[in-house]
Amino acid sequence: MQESGREPRKRPPLEVVDIFHLHGEEYKNRHPISPEQRKAMADITRCRTAGLGGHVDTCDQDCGFTRISYNSCRNRHCPKCQSLNQAQWLQKRKEKLLPTHYFHVVITLPHELNPLVLPNKEVLYNLFFQAASQALQKLALGYPRLQAQLGFTAVLHTWDQDLQLHPHLHLMVTGGGLDLSAKRWIPTPHNFLVPVKALSQIVRGKFLDSLQEIFREGKLLFRGKTESRKDETTFHRFTKKLRRQKWVVYSKEPFGGPQQVYTYVSRYTHRGAISNHRLVSCQNGQVTFYARDNSHPEKPRLVTIPAEEFIRRFLLHVLPPGFVKIRPYGLLSPCNAKTKLEKARTLILQMESTGENHQPLAKQQGEKGIHPQTWQELLYHLTGIDLKTCPKCKKGILVRRPLTLSSATYAFLDSS
Repeated sequence: MQESGREPRKRPPLEVVDIFHLHGEEYKNRHPISPEQRKAMADITRCRTAGLGGHVDTCDQDCGFTRISYNSCRNRHCPKCQSLNQAQWLQKRKEKLLPTHYFHVVITLPHELNPLVLPNKEVLYNLFFQAASQALQKLALGYPRLQAQLGFTAVLHTWDQDLQLHPHLHLMVTGGGLDLSAKRWIPTPHNFLVPVKALSQIVRGKFLDSLQEIFREGKLLFRGKTESRKDETTFHRFTKKLRRQKWVVYSKEPFGGPQQVYTYVSRYTHRGAISNHRLVSCQNGQVTFYARDNSHPEKPRLVTIPAEEFIRRFLLHVLPPGFVKIRPYGLLSPCNAKTKLEKARTLILQMESTGENHQPLAKQQGEKGIHPQTWQELLYHLTGIDLKTCPKCKKGILVRRPLTLSSATYAFLDSS
């Protein structure tokens, strides 16, 4: 393999697992946590340790290089795992991009819903996906200037920069769609997709209508601050107040093209709420980490909170088992991926060739003809991280064998 020029990031001096080691047991003894939160903590604590087993890589050129690596926990909330899955997801999204412009739409749940979300994550997050996707498709089909079926991917994020609960959806939406006959591509202007005010109102209506329905069906749990909303009159008053609010929705064409917005969103698709590289210190029971300052994006601010509060906030974002946080819709849905999506691609290219399309085509990023055979080759292809070539002599190929007891003992002696 040739050198890619990209080096793996160095291990940060502080990791989430270190905070769990120092304060995790105390937190679990003092606070109730769900089974999925307990599992996330256990997995992150054991990730890349001898407890999960591992392997030994040695150079076949007898240069003396030996590297012992422990297995990853593969928990989707772990800050150290999922890099390969993230890179694969991003590559697949780029391969399916239509040669058109895209919009980045963000839809946010009002913070007044947060206390109700916590004991009802699966129900309300599913409801959020349903309301947002149906609203966008309904508006696109009914809006006189468009009347087309869009393609979009929705990704759920649940945090803000301070790790507080902040559920919102990122939608990557095609700048146009197929007309009702599926025989014509209807492009949108670069600066306008659909009216965001109308989209906000439809999302709000669909979400609250469904919320009242599942309340009547007895599918909502009420705990802590939400206990007072159990009765029908109080709950109706609560939803009536939400109907008077403006729900935050914004839409803009991604700066730099659709590849950029997918790259941005991919940072969060297969990771937990905070990366280890944002952590600064954990001293005297206080955790300090970097957060983006929206007033001065070039200069991150420091946030310091008690360690127990840090753990509480981190665990807020542990999703229910099996919950799908990335969902395709419209032209990108599985049932349309090989039919309408390819039809749209053909129509866009035909419009470009005949001069009908005055919008510049987006560059396709998919690399065809490259088929990595192993996961190491795939990782190198997608990230530039080379796990096959000996880093010492730069000539040998690393030979992998399972980690044995003697190898583990050697690792212990070497680390000490």
